[in-house]
Amino acid sequence: MTMHMSVLASGSTGNAVYVETEDHSFLVDAGLSGKQMDLLFQQIGRSMKNLSGLLVTHEHSDHIKGLGIVARKYQLPVYANEKTWSAMEPLIGKIDAGQKFDFPMETIKSFGSLDIESFGVSHDAAEPMFYVFHQNGKKLVLMTDTGYVSDRMKKIIEGADVYVFESNHDVGMLRMCRYPWNIKRRILSDVGHVSNEDAALAMSDVVKDNTKRIYLAHLSKDNNMKDLARMSVSQTLEGCGHIVGEKFELYDTDAKIPTELYAI
Repeated sequence: MTMHMSVLASGSTGNAVYVETEDHSFLVDAGLSGKQMDLLFQQIGRSMKNLSGLLVTHEHSDHIKGLGIVARKYQLPVYANEKTWSAMEPLIGKIDAGQKFDFPMETIKSFGSLDIESFGVSHDAAEPMFYVFHQNGKKLVLMTDTGYVSDRMKKIIEGADVYVFESNHDVGMLRMCRYPWNIKRRILSDVGHVSNEDAALAMSDVVKDNTKRIYLAHLSKDNNMKDLARMSVSQTLEGCGHIVGEKFELYDTDAKIPTELYAI
């Protein structure tokens, strides 16, 4: 049995990741309009009507913009922790009680051969959490929207075959940009977003011999660039003894173009 994944969209304007096995498929976040989500699924040759459910990381609009529309249109189960449900319910419209499921932080839910593990991150949301997908010894980690990567997080995510890892901003670009200082301070804080360099330092502690791909995700449209992120992460990893291209590769993600469906 094989697990497949695609980063449908990633960035400050909207986020969504698709994960499938032979018997289940999940959408993690729906941060674009319903119409945009349908188009993204068409591009990878899939349909949302076949989804087993929607997994929510937190209530910020770039992660739930299309959630209510998609859930109602396709009658999908929606999984989120209790605090996230409370925070996002006023934002997504009415969801039938039969579609609402609690997924507590630091727990595992099993769907056939697929185990989905939730874990907490450090972000300015009600109770933000991301997910690790386990199937037949393979491990996929999704982790963006965190101000730092703690030792606890590293233990949970270490040794994945594939990472979707936040590489939000270049610190120099952020400091020089026209954002108000309170916004800059929020991004740089422990409940904001990790920079290219900090992301790479965390990656260097968790990648193992089985790691094949790292997708650089949630890049700021104003304070980062794909080439810059890739260069910064590569250089920092190299300084820690991990040479990109030897055992694993770095891949870009995009706010509008999905990555190819990849077999893990």
